Amino acid sequence: MDIEILEMAERKAKFLLKNSSPAMANALRRTLLSDIPKMAIDKVEFLTGTIMGDDNKEYESITPLFEEIIAHRLGMLPVPTDLDLFVPQSECTCNGAGCPSCSIMYSIRKTGPATVYSSDLQPLGGADSDKLKIVDPFIPVVELTAEQGIYVYATAVMGTAKKHVKWQVANGVGYKYLPVIKIDTKKAKNEDVVACAESCPKKVFAVDKSGKLTVKDPYECSLCRACVDSLGGADKGISVEGDPTNFYFKFETDGSLTAQQTLDKALDVLSKEAKDFAAEIEEL
Repeated sequence: MDIEILEMAERKAKFLLKNSSPAMANALRRTLLSDIPKMAIDKVEFLTGTIMGDDNKEYESITPLFEEIIAHRLGMLPVPTDLDLFVPQSECTCNGAGCPSCSIMYSIRKTGPATVYSSDLQPLGGADSDKLKIVDPFIPVVELTAEQGIYVYATAVMGTAKKHVKWQVANGVGYKYLPVIKIDTKKAKNEDVVACAESCPKKVFAVDKSGKLTVKDPYECSLCRACVDSLGGADKGISVEGDPTNFYFKFETDGSLTAQQTLDKALDVLSKEAKDFAAEIEEL
């Protein structure tokens, strides 16, 4: 199995999985979706009563939304994750009590009228606390009216999407067989063959200066075979097939991890699971 990177941005990636199989491609897809660990807010404590605003006025700690809704919204915020710094609470030396090695503490203290954004969630303690701020600063959480305020403490811990979607790093994970498009060179200039390029919904084809049909962007091909059908068959000048040993992958992340970190971790997890499975088989 080989991987060829086609595009690697901060939050999205496109790559080829080569010399593999549909089973391995699906295993990688499922690993990207559900097995990548990340930090996410799992506990929220709401402080009730009055809040003293910056204007020395008292505000009531209450919002238009139920606390459960706000807690859910906080849980879905992308918390930056350092996989070398944090460990799951089940593996931490604090035995799940909560410490800087397995949890991040945040707080929100804001009064209305105002909109509470993800940037209002401030990490507590530590010289590198700025690195722990929520990745996207402009995610709205709740709207506060006059005389209202919010005062909460939130704790982020590590988990995977197998337990809850708030720990899902990658989204939009998809793959397809790598398209294999062949154009009969003897028929590449035929009017009907050139005209069939217009039937392609993905605009895969182009016509060069000599009037010959060429493949412009094979990765965009969705294997719909509209071009082949418009000609009346694969023997009329164009054939399109999917290669079951090579796959075109793409995915995005929520920003808690970079696309490169996500792919590297997925391969590590997949390799470890394969080795563990092989060891179990040997024991049997």
